[in-house]
Amino acid sequence: MKIFAFLFILSFVCLTGCKTVKPVAEINLNASQTPVNNAVVATPVVNFSDQATWLLGYFNPGQFTQEPHSAWYIKNYDDYQVNTQAINKLFKISKDGLSIKIVMGTWCPDSRREVPRFMRILDVWKFQLTKVTFIGVDNAKLSPVGEYEKLKIQRVPTFIIYKNNIEAGRIIENPVTSLEQDMVNILTVMNNNN
Repeated sequence: MKIFAFLFILSFVCLTGCKTVKPVAEINLNASQTPVNNAVVATPVVNFSDQATWLLGYFNPGQFTQEPHSAWYIKNYDDYQVNTQAINKLFKISKDGLSIKIVMGTWCPDSRREVPRFMRILDVWKFQLTKVTFIGVDNAKLSPVGEYEKLKIQRVPTFIIYKNNIEAGRIIENPVTSLEQDMVNILTVMNNNN
């Protein structure tokens, strides 16, 4: 008897659940409906631990503005407010002979947070991107780049600042103060030692 009652209730719910609230005569077939192309489309979630999303070896920073990287890059770039005091100090430091290597993993949350911020700083400072080398690594922090092991990368991102091809200093994973202040500190110590 319980099974019969259950089946009856289930059938009733199924049959009445598919009915429209209005009688057919009241449904306006000419009423405008929201077109399908205006519907909100869910953005697929990207799994950055998937090797298919990794940028490995030397790469062009223009790839940051393409899918799947554009979502994290553009947001973190646009959201970052530079430290104006540190930027003003950077403007007083000569860029002659400076170059930078950025070693990062697109699978790494720290890289996805810090690299766009660093790029924003370089843009505000008007540092030439032609003097920046980008190296992508896998999750073992290895890269198919000749003599890569000489960089001795332990954590990513690693920002290596060079003066006349000699390493002046590094910012590793997270800045001590801020990215721009750490750059000022590295470049000031370097200038004081020369």
